[in-house]
Amino acid sequence: MACDRRTFVRAAGAGVCALALPSCASVAAVRLPREGDVVSLSIGEHPSLASPGFLKVMPDGFTTPVWVVAVDGGFLALSAVCQHLGCTVDRRGDRFVCPCHGSTYARDGAVLRGPTVKPLISFPVEQRGDRIVIRVSA
Repeated sequence: MACDRRTFVRAAGAGVCALALPSCASVAAVRLPREGDVVSLSIGEHPSLASPGFLKVMPDGFTTPVWVVAVDGGFLALSAVCQHLGCTVDRRGDRFVCPCHGSTYARDGAVLRGPTVKPLISFPVEQRGDRIVIRVSA
């Protein structure tokens, strides 16, 4: 059975989307409602935070995510915005890498490789029992 160009393009597009969905789902950010300039989450509800863990969150009103990182004795919250040209960094293993120019950051946001010279911006974090409370500002 022959198909016209339009049918072929639709089928090919659907196939590409189907292949991409699993990888997109694995990097999706958890939406967090804001209460003023604070967001919070339950550690128990997010097993990916088990040390040494990472969780990508998206506070309401933000256009780029925040990485919550488990470190010895607590948690960090780091902006996912590269300090070089503002691209969004991706997690690769135990590091963050900018897809635009290759800047690489340690799990604590420190610069490992440029061109950036500034660390990732961090947000104040407080642990209250099973909850992580992050003070954010958009």
